[in-house]
Amino acid sequence: MEKSIYYFESPGEQNTDKLVEVVKQRKEELGIKNVVVASVSGKTALKLKEAMDDVNIVSITHHAGFKEKGKLEISEEDKSKLVEKGITFYTGSHALSGVGRGISNKFGGVTPVEIIAGTLRLFGQGIKVCVEVTIMAADAGLIPINSEIIAIGGTARGADAAVVLEPAHMNNFFDLKIKEIIAMPRS
Repeated sequence: MEKSIYYFESPGEQNTDKLVEVVKQRKEELGIKNVVVASVSGKTALKLKEAMDDVNIVSITHHAGFKEKGKLEISEEDKSKLVEKGITFYTGSHALSGVGRGISNKFGGVTPVEIIAGTLRLFGQGIKVCVEVTIMAADAGLIPINSEIIAIGGTARGADAAVVLEPAHMNNFFDLKIKEIIAMPRS
């Protein structure tokens, strides 16, 4: 099977619509039934649902306190829109920072989890996010572990990266297998 990666010239929100298009095509080619997406506001998740109503879409947002202590970034209205459209919404601790980031912020240094995140960022922020949201969804029991899924991430806003992977739980991180990169920014 010959498959090439779709490359965006630069990262960012302007790539979201094209990413949804290439993800839909690959989802159909592979018969994938589950898509996990990083979507702080829910907008990207809603675009995915509009384009592909035949898959389980899990929308992962930042944990409370990510930007402001004790606060979620997504509004109650936006959460309601996701639920109304049949999109599973999840907020949880970030799999590739979490307590490790708190330790580094307080005492300096770096934790093994932060090294893993930094290594994944060699492929771009969006690819790191794809892996992270997959682990979060797996740990919440929202996606199957024994089949391929598509994960979508981005750099700051919107979506600019997508991968096909076999999920794993946090406690079995190295069982996660990235099968292919569907799309990513070149820079």
